[in-house]
Amino acid sequence: MTTIFSYLLILFLVNILLLVLGLSINKRSYMDREKNSPFECGFDPSTHTRAPFSMRFFLLAVIFLIFDVEIILLMPLTMNIMNSNTHWPLTSATLFLMILLLGLYHEWNQGSLNWMK
Repeated sequence: MTTIFSYLLILFLVNILLLVLGLSINKRSYMDREKNSPFECGFDPSTHTRAPFSMRFFLLAVIFLIFDVEIILLMPLTMNIMNSNTHWPLTSATLFLMILLLGLYHEWNQGSLNWMK
């Protein structure tokens, strides 16, 4: 029992040491206007580097990724439903689809799926 606590203490001390070392190395790089400015082959940049970003596009992309991953999680359920003798895979798939449809309805009701507003 004491060996576990000694290992935990050593791990904690190593983590603190690495944290202090990383923070001290980070302090050496000071903020300089020239270092933080964009570089385009020695010329001044022709346009502003921070282009305006559409938050609606980002939210739509995140919603697409979430629903895409959830649909991929449904793929193995078809084989489970066909190979199972019980009703549990079909019930779990139906419950999962209902949760997906409720989430889709909520996003639609909130107006997150309307591209042009």
